Amino acid sequence: MKNLLAATMMTLAMSTTAVQAADYAIDTQGMHASVQFRVKHLGYSWLYGRFNDFNGTFSYDEENPEASQVNVTIETKSLDSNHAERDTHLRSVDFLDVEEFPQATFVGTGFKPSGDGKALLTGDLTLKGVTKSIVIDVANIGGGKDPWGGYRMGFEGTTTFAGTDFGIDNPVFTDVEMILSVEGVRR
Repeated sequence: MKNLLAATMMTLAMSTTAVQAADYAIDTQGMHASVQFRVKHLGYSWLYGRFNDFNGTFSYDEENPEASQVNVTIETKSLDSNHAERDTHLRSVDFLDVEEFPQATFVGTGFKPSGDGKALLTGDLTLKGVTKSIVIDVANIGGGKDPWGGYRMGFEGTTTFAGTDFGIDNPVFTDVEMILSVEGVRR
């Protein structure tokens, strides 16, 4: 009887732990996520752009955020800076070379909470065939039930990296700032 009780308690404890961790699909179909960037244009102003086609998933456990996982794939051809001629140039071999490198990826390797809903997300960014570790400053925007009976969780993140680290040798891409807004739907 004691063994049965112990086994039942262990099963309940494992079930409770499993319920706390949740997997999410990034809501790109509902346009509740964005991958944007900005770079200085000639040192006089900011050039903003975005990637219109991307997808990804993340796993988040509020009780154990260090175990969080993130995977994102960006279709580089979807770059959009609101200027067709400039977009053609940014997609060329001078910058992203989207014909040879049609995707950029980010795979999380670590998540370190720093308090007050903020964290540092470390991961491997692969861009233009080069993989480098980057750190993203993350803020938990919130989570809860949605009007359709689902559950959502949202985060925002920012990071800066040098274009030259990824083989983009152009003074326009000296420092690339990424602004990420992610809303996930629990699966």
